[in-house]
Amino acid sequence: MKYNLLGKSDLSVSEVSFGCMSLGDDDAENKQLLHQALDKGINFFDTADLYAKGENERTVGKAFQGMRDQVYIATKVGNQWRPDGSGWDWNPRKEYILQAVDKSLQRLQTAYIDLYQLHGGTIDDPMDETIEAFELLQQQGKIRYFGISSIRPNVVREFVIRSSIVSVMMQYSLLDRRPEEAVLPLLQQHNIGVLARGSLAQGLLAGKPAKPYLNYVTDEVRKAAEAVSALAGESGNAAATAVRYVLQQPAITTAVLGIRTNEHLKDALAASTTTAPLADQAIQKLQAALPLNKYEQHR
Repeated sequence: MKYNLLGKSDLSVSEVSFGCMSLGDDDAENKQLLHQALDKGINFFDTADLYAKGENERTVGKAFQGMRDQVYIATKVGNQWRPDGSGWDWNPRKEYILQAVDKSLQRLQTAYIDLYQLHGGTIDDPMDETIEAFELLQQQGKIRYFGISSIRPNVVREFVIRSSIVSVMMQYSLLDRRPEEAVLPLLQQHNIGVLARGSLAQGLLAGKPAKPYLNYVTDEVRKAAEAVSALAGESGNAAATAVRYVLQQPAITTAVLGIRTNEHLKDALAASTTTAPLADQAIQKLQAALPLNKYEQHR
């Protein structure tokens, strides 16, 4: 397993990491899968207070009880569940963040969070207030570092300018190359790590039947998937090839893969053990499979 420093932090994270959102409700099964991942070298585990109304954090915390120094735990804040449980509302206010972190710490059974992320955001948010909350939590020792989870270039740029974020989580894959235009170069320039999610494009690059995705029609998605499959060659592991495309981008620190089953973990580990980077010719073949897409909103 290869490890990369996350931006300006001292967190050396595995280049393939564990997206916990898809975990089920069986604590024992979750613990077994999480421990298998750790045994194989995955040391970064990403969750959120939103997932399963906090139960996702709880099961992760329970699995790693007594092993806190062996893992990096990232979670997110900003989506506040309504009292009746009917849904959630966006809340990036300082007062809410300072309350929410204590609940996350309790569910995770930890004294600190390695990476605390704003789970979304718009250009109209009270960003300075949000940043104040994160900086205060750092001073209090409740979080080590903070970042944001956003696909909005205008929001990302503002946080780069105003704050000391160490990371941005964003969707990135062969079927979503929008970050390549401006966001990835900006973050690389400022030494801010990128946590790439959606590397398999909802499984469309790993064998699922083609369907429209973003601005691509079904035939274009199928063509991209076929290019990935052809490059995978005899190994037949299209998922690993799709992830390697993401990891060849120098701005990417880790690919956060949703893992729910042993098969998912196997695919994730296959991507990490394929240490040789994709050749330039292979990258060009993949990119030639379909036209480049760009952000149309929030530029």
